Amino acid sequence: MTRRFVVQRHRARRLHYDFRLEVAGALASWAVPKGPTLDPKVRRAAFQVEDHRLGYGDFEGVLPAGRYGAGDVIVWDNGTWEPHDTDDPAASLAAGELHFDVYGEKLRGRFVLVRTRPGKDGKDEWLLLHKRDEYAVSGWDPEEHPLSVLSGRTNDEVARVPPDGGLAGLDELKQGGTWEVFGRALRVTNLDKVLFPGDPPITKREFLRYTAQIAPTLVPYLARRALNMHRYPDGAGSKGFWQKELPEHAPDWLARWDNPDADPGETRTYLVVDEPAALVWAANFGALEWHPWTSRVTAPREPTYALIDLDPGVATRWEDVLALARLHRTAFEHLGVEARAKVTGRRGIQIWVPIQAGPGFDETRAWVEGLSRTVGAVLPELVSWKWQRSDRGGRARLDYTQNAINKTLVAPYSPRPAAGAPVSAPIDWAELDDPGLRPDGFTIRTILPRLAARGDLFRDVLDHPQRLPPLS
Repeated sequence: MTRRFVVQRHRARRLHYDFRLEVAGALASWAVPKGPTLDPKVRRAAFQVEDHRLGYGDFEGVLPAGRYGAGDVIVWDNGTWEPHDTDDPAASLAAGELHFDVYGEKLRGRFVLVRTRPGKDGKDEWLLLHKRDEYAVSGWDPEEHPLSVLSGRTNDEVARVPPDGGLAGLDELKQGGTWEVFGRALRVTNLDKVLFPGDPPITKREFLRYTAQIAPTLVPYLARRALNMHRYPDGAGSKGFWQKELPEHAPDWLARWDNPDADPGETRTYLVVDEPAALVWAANFGALEWHPWTSRVTAPREPTYALIDLDPGVATRWEDVLALARLHRTAFEHLGVEARAKVTGRRGIQIWVPIQAGPGFDETRAWVEGLSRTVGAVLPELVSWKWQRSDRGGRARLDYTQNAINKTLVAPYSPRPAAGAPVSAPIDWAELDDPGLRPDGFTIRTILPRLAARGDLFRDVLDHPQRLPPLS
């Protein structure tokens, strides 16, 4: 079972860190005035507060004056956690002591929460400490690590931008103008232009609003990666084209990467989306689809994901795609491999397997091919291994060839160029058994309420780097 872990740096009446663990369907929460630390010699006072809903763990913004906890909030750290020496963390908390392992971007290793004094209305006093293990760091100070793991911003930067990232400013513009979004000045045009047909149709203004709303969640999947943009300047009803080269007119503040291995005539300078405003820029540039590389710019030949693409043929039913996805689910359970699935927003399902840095694309492609051929052998009547679509007899392809440098799959939460703006939506493995699941059933109008209610279901691919196990 995967449990979420979140720490929010919260400047209310006084600065504190909100330390949150997913327990029994909610975020059990403690206010830690001096913040958590990796120093095993330090014990931090922690004051239990009311549980929060899971969706609140993704909140980053400003709580308005007059509201409890008014002030600016960033997602200072997040990831997953596992209880140690107990299968019932709720019971351990009720008993007053919980040992647990944290897998965050800043905090790692074994922590302990110990209740020291009962309080009124369940607001007990606790101590939070880090054990002496391989992740312990003497003198580690959370204030020396001030940036949000979602947006890369500080509390000061969040405070300078309205809680909605600048959405009110977008609504105030007419056909275009300068939009202050996530602290950047962005020139936008043709805001009432229809980009996606639908009832009602989706305008550029609505598309940019969605991009700004989803960007803080999506940036961790794009950061330090080259981005291939699928552009549709005239909207989803027209023919699109791939844009990989960052244009010369792009603003200087955008992060970029020059590929040292580019041959003459190949793309050399790529956009790197290291902050939410950069994704909004890409959307304003006409990029309706976002495709990040599976490797980082610091090591372009070392993928951090292995990719599995369940690509349906013309004769493939949705029920067939689900059957193949369930077989992969069973294979991952048998192998003890963490992986996350998402519907594509079109007809298929894609699966990302997080891996530790080290293996090259040849190794990951061979591993995925071996896994897929094993799965495909169970239902051979559904699968073709032919390269050309015309040779597949309408059957599905389990496409392992995407595991190559500069080969990409669409990012989670990216729109697809179709009526209603469907998105490639992360799903829980159990949803493969839901008769209501559809590959294009989530849109830019419905995915945000789902995200608020269920959290980011794809987050495990960021938090569980792993070695690919042998298949035999």
